[in-house]
Amino acid sequence: MQRSAPRLTRILAAAAVPVMLVVAGCSSDSGSGGGNGAGDAGAGQGKATATASATPSPTPTVEPAKFSKLPSACKAIVAKTTASLVPKAKAAKGTAAASSDLSQRGGCSWNGLEDKGVKGSQYRWLDVSFYRYDSEVSLGSGQDRAQENFTKELGKIQATTGAKKVSTVAAKGIGDEAKTVTYTVKKTDEDFVYASVVARTGNVLVLLSYNGAGYAGAPTPETKKIVEGATKAAKEAVAAVAAANK
Repeated sequence: MQRSAPRLTRILAAAAVPVMLVVAGCSSDSGSGGGNGAGDAGAGQGKATATASATPSPTPTVEPAKFSKLPSACKAIVAKTTASLVPKAKAAKGTAAASSDLSQRGGCSWNGLEDKGVKGSQYRWLDVSFYRYDSEVSLGSGQDRAQENFTKELGKIQATTGAKKVSTVAAKGIGDEAKTVTYTVKKTDEDFVYASVVARTGNVLVLLSYNGAGYAGAPTPETKKIVEGATKAAKEAVAAVAAANK
């Protein structure tokens, strides 16, 4: 028993070494952590000061839309004009197009067949559509959006199925920019002559189409006359946008 006592002492001493190392390691981590904590706190205060003193980023802006309203589509072209362009119209006051939001889009159309007895009959169709674009930071200004869609709508008209003799010219004196597309389309064995005006005024896009055909021996309408009618109606439609926003 006396010999075993020193041996037991040595075993306990050896067993205590790893425990001391772990404790020392933890103590070292704590000390290191304490030092880093103080450093981090100082760095955090420096970052906070830098952030506070930095110039704030400017809030994105976009050019305001010029027009906030659209005219009543069926009243945008005066009655005297629609009566002269579409004699014997089925609905003299026009037929309004369906719209879920009249502040953003609207349209109206007139059509009629004028019977000229032995000289045959003349058919005419007139329609106008309005599209208004708001300014949005994520999408751009209303003017830019209208201009972008001006190009798209013009392309659609120029690519009309079955269109022949397609011609596009600038239409002067109509809004900020406008173009007239003329073409013919064969329908019901008759040649229909079309004049479509695409016009932009501010953030509003105006699409106007006027076409006609002769039936029962009546002559095909002259392209010049159709263009003149479309131009007159388009000017009135564009003017109606400005009037609606006074």
